[in-house]
Amino acid sequence: MQRKTAATMERARRLFERSGLSLDELGQRMGYSGDPARKSAWQFLKKTTDPRLSTLERFAEAINVSLADLVK
Repeated sequence: MQRKTAATMERARRLFERSGLSLDELGQRMGYSGDPARKSAWQFLKKTTDPRLSTLERFAEAINVSLADLVK
């Protein structure tokens, strides 16, 4: 299961890079406000190894992809 999670996070990073969003914009679209938005988005993309489903859902919605495409 850990390999699938690693693949999902790698896919998330690639999708973020293609989205053209800044970390601030991503964080805000994921529901964070103010100063924590950028840090929260960065932590999700760079530090998360076992994300919660709700976080993956917020990320997918923020960059306009389906959850299925993110976790395939």
